[in-house]
Amino acid sequence: MPDNVISAIDPGIFRNVMGHYPTGVVVVTGRGDDGSVLAMVVGTFSSVSMDPPLVSFMPMKTSRTFEKMRGCESLCINILGGEQEDVVLTVAQRWENKLEGIEWFPSPSGDPVLADSVAWIDTRIRNVVEAGDHWIALCEVRDLAVTNPVSPLIFFQGGYGSFVSTSLMARMDHEILPTIHAAHAARPQVEALATSVRCEVSVLTAVSRDEMAVVLSATAPGVDREEGLAYRIPMVPPIGDTYVFDQDDETRERWLAKLRNADDDVRQLHRERLEFVRQHGYLVSFLPEEGSTAYEEMRAATKSYERGRLTPSQEREICESIGKSPVDYRIRDVRSDQTYDVGSLVLPIRDARGGYSMTLRLSQLPPGVNGARLEAWIEQARAVVEVLGR
Repeated sequence: MPDNVISAIDPGIFRNVMGHYPTGVVVVTGRGDDGSVLAMVVGTFSSVSMDPPLVSFMPMKTSRTFEKMRGCESLCINILGGEQEDVVLTVAQRWENKLEGIEWFPSPSGDPVLADSVAWIDTRIRNVVEAGDHWIALCEVRDLAVTNPVSPLIFFQGGYGSFVSTSLMARMDHEILPTIHAAHAARPQVEALATSVRCEVSVLTAVSRDEMAVVLSATAPGVDREEGLAYRIPMVPPIGDTYVFDQDDETRERWLAKLRNADDDVRQLHRERLEFVRQHGYLVSFLPEEGSTAYEEMRAATKSYERGRLTPSQEREICESIGKSPVDYRIRDVRSDQTYDVGSLVLPIRDARGGYSMTLRLSQLPPGVNGARLEAWIEQARAVVEVLGR
């Protein structure tokens, strides 16, 4: 086939295939002829040569920022850390003043080095090559340094994330051992609660800002543990409200942002639940007309999550399944003379350090109970929470 003849490739297939390969994320900075600060997000940075030291990045031809950068005497490439997704979004969404409000200091060439970036590389453009709808900018390395040796930010399948080694996951499991010991010390009370209420009772702990794990589970006779959620579950609304309510505003908004494509009413509902649990120390969810089958999709999603090694695309699908659960999470006034089908009852557990990393969850509850009985369940659960928090 002649070099100038390229077979037609479906753009959607091209993006999907290439999306299965992760790329690092950098912010290229420079100064315009008028001294103004320039910045652009690039996901196509690469090391090219060690002798001589060369690197490259590939901006789109439509980039107005790169047109200005082509005239710069120097450019600084900032390798971003895993916690700098907000920097990427800020720079990418602005047309001007892209670094306003973002902390930085000058590189040896005078270009911005972003605070908390993993490393910076001072460069000068050596050559620009046309490559389809992009440019390939080949740059000479003048100076470089690592300033924050943490895991870098990675773009993969349409989402941002970071690298976590299997050894780090093992350390995370080790770090929750004190919680496991505390939960198992209260096993008799947890088992007694499950038997008394005739349900499943679980103690969960926050493994990270993104995941909770069951550290103790007890079921009453006739209640099947396999009908419950998985042992490791993603912290996606509604899951995690008993942990997030006590966190800072940024963490709460990050949690809510996992509800992709959710409308304002749904987000407001979860904000109301966070305030309710702060004031009352518990949360109740209710089953819709279809009963306990309302949990089937959520249960399947958590089981898929528990298997691990998920791609970002799979994780988004799981989070979406959890977020669109038909279970009723609206706050209700419990009246003793009314009947309720309760989906779950969750209570945050205050630990010795004053935080709320643990949760007590009652599920697979008997249907059709009056408000007085539900209130009795809440009080029984509070007593177990008190034991777990010692």
